[in-house]
Amino acid sequence: MLNLSVLTDPGFCPHSLNKYASIMACGNGYMGIRATHEEDYTRQTRGMYLAGLYHRAGRNETNELVNLPDVIGFDIELDGKNFSLLSGEILSWQRELAFANGELRRSVVWRSPEGKDYRLESRRFVALDPLPLVAMQLAITPLDASAQVGLKTGIDATQTNSGRQHLDEMSVRVFDQHYMQGIYETQDHASDVVISAFCRLSTESDSCFTAKNRRVQVHHALTVSRGETVTLEKLVWVAHRSDRALSVETFARHALAELKACATSGYASLLARSACAWEKVWRDCRVEVASTEHQDQMALDYAVWHLTAMTPSHDERCSIAAKGLTGEGYKGHVFWDTEIFLLPFHLFNRPQTARSLLRYRWLNLPGARAKARRNGWPGALFPWESAASGEEETPEFAAINIRTGVRQKVASALAEHHIVADIAWAVVAYWQATQDDAFMRNEGVTLLMETASFWMGRATDVKGRLEIHDVIGPDEYTEHVNNNAYTNYLAWHNVASACRFMSMFNREDVRFTEKAADFLTRLWLPEANADGVIPQDDTFMAKPAIDLSRYKAQAGKQTILLDYSRAEVNEMQILKQADVVMLNYLLPERFTSQQCAANLAFYESRTIHDSSLSKTIHGIVTARCGDTEGAYAFWRDGVAIDLGDDPHSSDDGIHAAATGAIWSGVVQGFAGVQIVDGELHLAPKLPAHWQKLIFPLRWRNANMRFIVENEALTVETSAPVTLTLWGKNLSVTGGQTFAYEDFMTSVTGTATTEGNHDA
Repeated sequence: MLNLSVLTDPGFCPHSLNKYASIMACGNGYMGIRATHEEDYTRQTRGMYLAGLYHRAGRNETNELVNLPDVIGFDIELDGKNFSLLSGEILSWQRELAFANGELRRSVVWRSPEGKDYRLESRRFVALDPLPLVAMQLAITPLDASAQVGLKTGIDATQTNSGRQHLDEMSVRVFDQHYMQGIYETQDHASDVVISAFCRLSTESDSCFTAKNRRVQVHHALTVSRGETVTLEKLVWVAHRSDRALSVETFARHALAELKACATSGYASLLARSACAWEKVWRDCRVEVASTEHQDQMALDYAVWHLTAMTPSHDERCSIAAKGLTGEGYKGHVFWDTEIFLLPFHLFNRPQTARSLLRYRWLNLPGARAKARRNGWPGALFPWESAASGEEETPEFAAINIRTGVRQKVASALAEHHIVADIAWAVVAYWQATQDDAFMRNEGVTLLMETASFWMGRATDVKGRLEIHDVIGPDEYTEHVNNNAYTNYLAWHNVASACRFMSMFNREDVRFTEKAADFLTRLWLPEANADGVIPQDDTFMAKPAIDLSRYKAQAGKQTILLDYSRAEVNEMQILKQADVVMLNYLLPERFTSQQCAANLAFYESRTIHDSSLSKTIHGIVTARCGDTEGAYAFWRDGVAIDLGDDPHSSDDGIHAAATGAIWSGVVQGFAGVQIVDGELHLAPKLPAHWQKLIFPLRWRNANMRFIVENEALTVETSAPVTLTLWGKNLSVTGGQTFAYEDFMTSVTGTATTEGNHDA
């Protein structure tokens, strides 16, 4: 097995149950299961989710990712007492998630309140191959004397989404004394879920099955001698469908047959099979660092683990939820996070998966067109939050204000329209990295034209120039402004890219082209002042600034909203997250390094970083501006979002985009990888804590590997490539090593050259 990091839970703590349930969750892109303990705790939130399985529970609800019946839970009775770590004494503890093969393991030696000692060991994994399989083992060893052991487990369909029930129980059955099966249907009759379970005890026992109150369970009771171990093996096959090509009986029968085939293999063999699939992931995608800080390598393994576990590579009708498949946060909806923060990893490692994520948007284009029409605009207006369809899923109102009793209207879906240009940016980046002409011809050009049409219809003529009014940029503390710089520049890029690729792929539309040329000529692009600072919007520079140090010290907590209303925050120079700095990051060819540095200095002091998306972007731009140590500090802060000490940082699920940002902070920050004018650029510079960096990269038809060490870069490539290294154009074949000193120029930083208005 590969020598990879292991994520550990330092000790049982009731306050951090849900944090570790999220960050140690197991998944494979098809299914995710929270790392809850086998036994129940009141504060513990169980969760099992399937990518793309959404349901709306009621008329005032939104579609949410369905929390499926629980299969992880066990009732454990030892000598007549329920096992719970809240009672008795923990004599030894080990709990870890092995990234190499995806196995979650726990070993506890527990002394009961009656003074009896037991060892309990549990193991489980969600298989990377085959995707619908979950495998578990629970082993119990009495250490003092023989013990009466009772075990109860099965399929528990009392599980809900925070009290909302989404599934109707259609049937439960038991087969052959080892198998049970539950068939469930979403309450709108759109999807079926079939959960089949196999349970096998290592020794004979008294056993029986029960089916009551939405639970089907097997009960075991036996005597275990001192020092002997009894093991219960449990395998689960989770299948779902939205089509009705087969009868539900036939579909269920096929699922049971798949489970029976797995049962003949056993836990160890199934784990080895899944580990082989994981080995390929690590071989193709792992980023390695030699650092004085042990957590740095672990953070990178954590990021790649979750970027794999959360991504539905198997089904282009699904995309990546904001919490992946690790929790119910944001209802399991898909945001701009996917295209901007998560797609780059796949783009440079698994381009086929990046293509699939863009296909999700293509398949949901009808819903985006419909939303644009409802609002009186042409083209496609993609939803701020989406689920299985292209419909807008953003709730109309936020939570009730407990002081006023009034619900605040959610503005994101109404004005945060930059997601349209974000998707267009991702389409262009995909083609630049892959030159996948088939995708661009069949899907990409249409996506670019539809999104461009939206902007051309969205713009307002003000005394001869075109402006974009009433928007929210990435900074969500500044609402309903005109000419948000990020939005305007990305809209320009969107329309220019549409024209470029229409020409490249012979898509003729004279009316479109004429309108686009007018748009590109007249659209107002906020200009940098004498210091190089680009105004975030028309009014931002006239607003007062306040001391934010107290709020920055508690970044991510939104504590400023305890002192000021949203309306008051809106009228001050206060940013939730990177906005103009985000623009500098996404379109490096448009801005000089001096402008990037000026915007970074000006806006960072005004940014609280209350979004998990913020610090790493600041870190990447900081690295491009030559301040590697400052960038490293930002990167470490980004790592701490999930992996820091806050016991409740990830209760509702991991911060999916932040995992993408961990990878991007290294590859696009310290390694200096960026696409500038369609070409690959690198400018590696490692922080002082790091002695070595190794990472793979896919670029067009080449599989590449980079080794940064001792002010030198070794490039290994499977095919000839052209790239720009430390500002110089090179052609590389096979394996070559380059010394930094040979590239020394007067240029500091790599944020780019002069402003350029070409798409």
